[in-house]
Amino acid sequence: MSRDARWKALLELLVEQGRLDVEEAAAALDVSAATIRRDFDQLAEQQMLVRTRGGAVVHGVSYELPLRYKTSRHAEEKHRISAAVAKLISPGEVVGFTGGTTTTEVARALAARPDLATGSPALTIVTNALNIANELAIRPQFKIVVTGGVARPQSYELIGPLADGVLSQITLDVAVLGVNAFDVVHGAAAHDEDEAAINRLLCERAQRVVVAADSTKLGARAFARICATEEVDTLVTDAAVTEEAAARFTEAGVTVVRA
Repeated sequence: MSRDARWKALLELLVEQGRLDVEEAAAALDVSAATIRRDFDQLAEQQMLVRTRGGAVVHGVSYELPLRYKTSRHAEEKHRISAAVAKLISPGEVVGFTGGTTTTEVARALAARPDLATGSPALTIVTNALNIANELAIRPQFKIVVTGGVARPQSYELIGPLADGVLSQITLDVAVLGVNAFDVVHGAAAHDEDEAAINRLLCERAQRVVVAADSTKLGARAFARICATEEVDTLVTDAAVTEEAAARFTEAGVTVVRA
């Protein structure tokens, strides 16, 4: 296992459990205790965790795993969801993307579509996610528009009032939302209020709104609301969604696509 893969696995275990000891982590990753101690020390230097006697704990009560360490969570589901979302987008459309691992996969799926290999532009992409803009900027057939704002390291998203100037001047055909939670009663939500505010603006400027979320996020609640359920046109989720949950969203006027 490479160091990057090991660090990602360690951080995911740490977020899930809140605390890890050296021996437990070594057994879980099938490496030596000395390797885990060295990993913990190096991650502590980067303020990714807090070192304790014999182990590590998450970095403070508001700890949030940075985007680059989240990519392996529900990877198969996200791949299927992203492919299904990409099929909902037509050549020539203006598409808004929020940040997140699932929306990043949607952007990659669009980049791989043969019918979007040419065009002037094949798509116009509007995003506050620096990583999505960076990946798609090398595609000359895509017109990339990046909102202003201050970069948030955990999600690579630009946040703050500087984005208003761009978003108030444009219209979108579709907004693709990555969310932390989507509940019929409480709507789509994010953990961070500044991210939610930018995502809300993208929704307001879009003709239709697509939420891309694996089934673990459905019925959940998060701190800051992005939009009400009735403002969402389509939910693309995985096949593990229950019939009851899917029916509740359908009754609320949301088209549910199982990938």
